[in-house]
Amino acid sequence: MNPAHIDLFRAVLRHGGMTRAAAALGIGQPHISRAMAQLEADLGFLLFVRGHGSALPTREGEAFAREVEQTYAGLDHLRQAARQIRELGTGPLRVACQPSLASRLLPRAIRRLHAECPGAHVAVHVPSPDAIWSWTSSGQCDIGLVRPRFGYAGVICEPFLTVDAVCALPREHALTAKRTITVQDLAGELLIAGGSGDLQQASEEAFARAGIVPRFAFMAQYTAPRCGLVAEGLGLAIVDPVPARELADLSIVLRPFEPSLPIKTMLIRPAGRPLGNLAERLIASLNAERDALSSERVQQRKASQNS
Repeated sequence: MNPAHIDLFRAVLRHGGMTRAAAALGIGQPHISRAMAQLEADLGFLLFVRGHGSALPTREGEAFAREVEQTYAGLDHLRQAARQIRELGTGPLRVACQPSLASRLLPRAIRRLHAECPGAHVAVHVPSPDAIWSWTSSGQCDIGLVRPRFGYAGVICEPFLTVDAVCALPREHALTAKRTITVQDLAGELLIAGGSGDLQQASEEAFARAGIVPRFAFMAQYTAPRCGLVAEGLGLAIVDPVPARELADLSIVLRPFEPSLPIKTMLIRPAGRPLGNLAERLIASLNAERDALSSERVQQRKASQNS
């Protein structure tokens, strides 16, 4: 059977005759007549009782029409399924993110994605950096935002965001009078250490190069609890500015720190398979939010210099 003949058969039924179907489709009526005659020859039975411009379906034609509609309903279902796969993927988009970006940048990117694809499902996880690398390498995760690591295969990795660490001080501390805090300024000050990681290691190396023995009195793994301890007057801390600037309710002041201690975030995804459409859209949203964050930082820096 010619699929085009099936389409014309449905048009004749829908419009109640070959002449009306031809007018609706903008084609000649003889073309439809020949197509219906060929379809009947292919099927081996009459589809219509013809007469006076009308074309009433025979009982065989009605039975065949029911089968045709069931088939087209299945095709419509396939089209809908294809559209959902194209727009929403095959299941929840799995994203693993480090804590510093999990409370603001990532949610804002997901909000952008939701505006474009209201039915999109996204599952957000905030595990350890090693878990993010491991999950992405094994394909358990579609996108990872994570600190740099070495030794993981099966991952496509690209730089996403780099910021310089800042110093968090209690609002009434004497050092808040300075626009920039140097490592020498922290000699003798009580300090709050971070968990084991690149920033803590870089901080300790900066003290060592300056010949200063840091006084780490407390330790907190993440920026928010470190800043909380700072707000209580328990010490100063070298922190990631991205989550620190979200803590507006805390009585702390953030100042640039020298020497520069870059904090890098990588965007990673499994190697060996193409990105799905939904993942591509989320990455575009992440890049847009990153650029917006960078613009905010520039404006805040200018405001701080002018104050």
